Parts: sequence; structure tokens; C-alpha cells
Amino acid sequence: MSPKLEKFVDYLPIMEAIRPSKTKDKRHYYEIKMEEFSQKMHRDLPPTRVWGYNRQVPGPTIEVNQGEPIEIKWDNQLPSRHILPVDRSIHDSDLPEVRTVTHLHGGETPWPSDGYPEAWFTKDYKEVGPFFQKEIYEYPNKQRATMLWYHDHAMGMTRLNNYAGLAGAYIIRDKHEKSLHLPSGSYEIPLIIQDRSFNEDGSLNYPTQPNDASEELPNPSIVPAFTGDTILVNGKVWPYVEVEPRKYRFRILNASNTRSYSLYLSSNQPIYQIGSDGGLLQKPVEMQVISMQPSERVDVIIDFERYKGQELILKNDLGENASPEDETDDVMQIKVSDSLSAPDKSIIPKRLSHIPSLKGNEIVAMRNLKLVGSSDKYGRPLLLLNNKRWHEAVTEKPKVGTTEIWSFINTTGFTHPMHIHLIQFQVLERQPFDLEKYNHDGSIIYTGPPQSPEPNERGWKDTIASPSGFITRVIGKYGPYSGNYVWHCHILEHEDYDMMRPLKVIDPE
Repeated sequence: MSPKLEKFVDYLPIMEAIRPSKTKDKRHYYEIKMEEFSQKMHRDLPPTRVWGYNRQVPGPTIEVNQGEPIEIKWDNQLPSRHILPVDRSIHDSDLPEVRTVTHLHGGETPWPSDGYPEAWFTKDYKEVGPFFQKEIYEYPNKQRATMLWYHDHAMGMTRLNNYAGLAGAYIIRDKHEKSLHLPSGSYEIPLIIQDRSFNEDGSLNYPTQPNDASEELPNPSIVPAFTGDTILVNGKVWPYVEVEPRKYRFRILNASNTRSYSLYLSSNQPIYQIGSDGGLLQKPVEMQVISMQPSERVDVIIDFERYKGQELILKNDLGENASPEDETDDVMQIKVSDSLSAPDKSIIPKRLSHIPSLKGNEIVAMRNLKLVGSSDKYGRPLLLLNNKRWHEAVTEKPKVGTTEIWSFINTTGFTHPMHIHLIQFQVLERQPFDLEKYNHDGSIIYTGPPQSPEPNERGWKDTIASPSGFITRVIGKYGPYSGNYVWHCHILEHEDYDMMRPLKVIDPE
């Protein structure tokens, strides 16, 4: 349990865009270091020991233009011991305790630069994983304008390295988006939402054992899920932001390990969602509550014109069964000033973009992929995909340029955010089935018709909520690159053990 912390006393930090170290042949080159340092997370907390990119948590924002490739050297300068409890029972116990590899989440990236989990490396590349390819990563940036994010993806360590602070925003811009007269400049604000728990001395608190741990469990032992008891936005606990009475664009990322959010405003005013994981929607969607699974992004516009001089709160709906002691129903405070510094000429366009449907493509494969629960030799929860562990042979091998439908059959008791590397996909439908009967005899009996995706899910996605007792169907065209990628649940405690599978995209014959 974190110490009692007063809300809304720290100003919301804005992560500045990093400048390239050099430019050669019109290609920007960056060097970004991973280091250990201390950062103040709240006015009343001592500085917290964290790991960050370029000595900040979250890391610096990387801003690029569509079609302009960049190179990044991700430089591991971390110590040899982790600041969080490392469970050596879940993967090879001989692996280095501190290993990292950065993944650009949502990026259409050649596989040697994708951040494959076994392409990890240690400080100064003294040790490297079996899939390590290169020190300098290449990002073509040929995809639609959107907000992606970069984070650590090392095998078996993703939950710990991200919790320690290794995450940041990556924004791709294009000419079309600039022509829409959306709020921009200081009126466009990225919000990276995370949950954390702290000790009295300001250090990060992360469990060494599950709550119901037995004496037979390893110590430390991985936990099946983790939710912190404080909410951070851009690295501050329950901050406040000052805005003018005008329209603002917020680029929101759920960068928590396990926690999902249901965001709304205390004023009950509408939130206009204009984009999702893969960029702009076809048209704005008026929302009262926006649900976000781990790693999902939403692009929204909020108009504060009617709220001059008021204080609003961005809230998180915890549901009817929330504990009175749980304070994570607040995210941040918004203070609206009395006047404008300049006229608001931004708009919320009626049409945003064109999204061609993949339904007319030739479908070369339809894959049924089961999300299942089991247990390991210690009796700990072991969540798997198609009952296979990470190191078993690759079973998903789409060809470059082909279109497939994947059906995520969730037979567990809770929602999983499913993420596929390399591509942006489209959601087709969700269909409920009798989970009790499935658990009894393994048969799929539908209990209702297919349900169309929500209006704000009808754009490009790279992560989708797969609810318990539903089959969630998505359609994707694989490419433009071949190579070794992965697909997994983006609850970080799940993907570390062992809800992640290799994906091999192969060249056509």
C-alpha cells in the first residue's frame, strides 16, 4: 500500500520531442540511452529510483514525418542487478538478470528492428540473445499518421522493465492530418497513463509473490496480474493540467502492466474520439466513456469552451464493486482558465480519413486461436495461446501480402488485450459462446449472434479487447516485411509467462 498522497498538487509534465544526434543523407539518427536514475513522482514522495530512456520517465517523445526513415541506437547502460524482483523460474535461469530490447508497438518495422523478445542485449552489448541482429534499429515510418509507443520487450522481463520506466511515445505525422485544422502545438497533449505502487521511501513497490503464495513457490515468483494503487500521468502521480476554454487534442496511451481504464469527465461532457491505434477514424465518434486495455491508444478532442474558470477531473470508472479505499477512480485534474490567449480556429471535422475495408480481400487462412488457462508445476496460473508455450514450434506462418482472419477464442474468465506485431488489423465481430459448456466438454455453442465492433473500434487496430466467453474475430493483411515477429496478450504479466507465441511472416514462393 502506497503512502497517502494528496491529489492534484503536481503539474502535468509534457515530454519534449527528442532532437536527432545527427542527420546523414536526410535520415535522422538518434542515440537513446537506458539508464538508472532517480525521479520525483509526487511532491510528497522522496525521489524514486527508476530506469528510463535518456534519464526520464516516460522517455522522450519521438516525432517523425510519414515516409521519412530514421535510425535509433538503443544503448543499454543499466546496472547488472534489477531494481525489481526477478523470477528465474519462468525462463532460462542462466539468462542475464538485466536484459533489454526495445519494441516500437504498432510499427510496421523490418523484423531485425522490431524488438523480438529473444533479440535482447546487456550493457554495451556484452551479452546478446539468440535472435540479436544489430545495434542500430531502422524505422521506415511508411504507415499512416498515428501515435505509437516504444517500450521494452525482453523475454521474460517485459513486466519489470516497463514498470521500472522503459516506455515512451512515438508520433508519426502526415500532410493530410495537418490539413484538418485539429488542435495542435501546445493544444495537443500526449497523456501516458500508468499505475504504480510506492514504498514510504519513494521506491517502487512490486510484489515478490502472489497474494496466496505457498511455501513451495519460488521466491521471487511471478504474479498473475498487477495493479498499482496510484495513477500516474506522464510520470506524475495524479497531476493537474491548466487549459484554456477551447478545444484540445489529447493522445492517450494506456501504458499500465495489467490495468484497464474506463475514462470519462466529471462534467459528463462528450469526448470526441478521432483516432485509435492505427490513426484517424473515418469520422469522429462522440463518447461519454472510453474504455482502454493495456497498450491501446485513443486520439480525442475535448472542448472546454463552456467550462471557463472550472476545475474538472478526468475520471476512471471502477464499476459497482469498487472498494471505498480504492482511489484509482481519479486520473488527473483539469483547470480551465477564464480567457483565451488567442482565438480557437481548430475544428472537429465531420470526415477524418478513408479506411478501405479488408473484407473484399481473398482470405487465404482462417485461424482459430484459443486463449486458455492452465497451471504450472507449482500450481501457479499459466495462461497460454492454443495450449502452447513460447519455445514450441511456430504454428502461425502467414505469407507476405496475404489476408487472414484470426479468431481469438477466450476460454478464460477475464478479458485479454491481444496484440499482433507488424500489422494494423480491422475488427470484424465478437460472438458469445457458452463458456461453462466449453469448460465441461470442449464444445463451442454460440449463445447469441455476432456483435459488430463498437463505432470507435472501426478504424485500424493493433491491440483489441478479447472478452471472456467471446470469439473475437479480426482481419489483417500481413506484410510489408517478412521475418520473425510475435503475437501475444498485452497484459505484461501474461506475456512474460507464457501467453506469447512466435509469428513467422514468410516470403511468397
